[in-house]
Amino acid sequence: MNSNIPAVRPTRVRYQVLFLIFVNVVINYMDRSNLAVAASAIGKEFRFSSVQMGLIFSAFSWTYLLFQVPGGILVKRFTPRVLYAVSLIGWSLATVLQGFAKGFVSLFGLRMATGALEAPAFPINNRVVSSWFPVQERASAIAVYTSGQFLGLAFLMPVLSKIQLQAGWKGLFVITGLIGMVWGLIWYFLYRDPLQHKRANQEELRHIEDGGGIFNSRQDDKIKRSFQWKDLRVVLSYRKLWGIYLGQFAVNGALWFFLTWFPKYLVDYRGMNFIQSGYWASVPYLSAFAGVLSSGFLSDYLVRRGVPAARARKWPIIAGLLLSVCIVGANYVHTPGWIILFMSLSFFGVGFASITWIFVSTLAPEYLIDVTGGVFNFIGQLSGIVVPVVIGFLASGGNFAPALIFIAVLGALGACSYIFLVGNVERVTVENARDQ
Repeated sequence: MNSNIPAVRPTRVRYQVLFLIFVNVVINYMDRSNLAVAASAIGKEFRFSSVQMGLIFSAFSWTYLLFQVPGGILVKRFTPRVLYAVSLIGWSLATVLQGFAKGFVSLFGLRMATGALEAPAFPINNRVVSSWFPVQERASAIAVYTSGQFLGLAFLMPVLSKIQLQAGWKGLFVITGLIGMVWGLIWYFLYRDPLQHKRANQEELRHIEDGGGIFNSRQDDKIKRSFQWKDLRVVLSYRKLWGIYLGQFAVNGALWFFLTWFPKYLVDYRGMNFIQSGYWASVPYLSAFAGVLSSGFLSDYLVRRGVPAARARKWPIIAGLLLSVCIVGANYVHTPGWIILFMSLSFFGVGFASITWIFVSTLAPEYLIDVTGGVFNFIGQLSGIVVPVVIGFLASGGNFAPALIFIAVLGALGACSYIFLVGNVERVTVENARDQ
């Protein structure tokens, strides 16, 4: 008799959750990059030098970096529903206040506040995906939400440019900040963890759990235990983890060029007008969007086809980092089309390499995924301090070519870290970690 009862199909609530994270990431990067759009106007109004502008570009990352480990600890203690809402509304309020900045000190301080309040965002993303998606779907899920930073900016760059043209740079910060505050409330009312979500049926939960999804409320005492400082020592002790940390520094190095100096480079160093630069700037972001999606789905496809994880996960990252070296080609061309072509090839490579978060959930000890994610993002975000400041000094003489060479070298070094340090793709455990 039971054989005649139709099987209940699993619901697909996890994809709705993924959409919510995608929007979070779009807003996250909108509030990181609005300064890049406003940079030329701000620099002229306050008469900032390239070195001062580099310091302001880096201000976000000073606190974003410092709060990564505390952010990872907060992720272990508070639910994503509450912590993400507080983080979103907080950084969006700081963004609104940037519209009222009076000079270097106030703008620098508000960018630091934005960075501190955004710090828990990506560790939360990783926790949510680890809870809602089985291992065989996780790279694709990470690729989708990571693509939000590129697809959102691709379409937002022209929009942000027009908002600034109509409302000024101050209005740009106010409008983008208000959008984030509203979305923070929407997240709070819509998001639930898997076991608390009324629309997720048992078949979907079983599909997630059987595939390695980590339900936080079902974690054992070892996983649920409070943070200890020796946990930090653990995640800093292994070669495999250092390989992904350094690789993330390289990926973020190129990304931070595009999030900070890129629009200013097009306007002030390559002679494009403001609106034209907004449209041209959207092309590399679309390329990065294509890169990250193709990388994630290709990686999961290869795993399903039986390709060893060491190849399916690592090869796209290595190939993408090597392709990012193409940025140096922009030094040898002069027309907008050719400049954007080399920038697009490079940023496609950055996108192709941007599934790096998969290695946090794949390599880290299960009870230290959140802390590993915090350290991973901490070291990756060092580039957000180093790269804008170094570019500011390299470009201070009016020649931007050395800055692009610097970005290319970072990409090559990042590829080497995955080739020589990560090694076999297998989870680090306390028992065997000394042998890694």
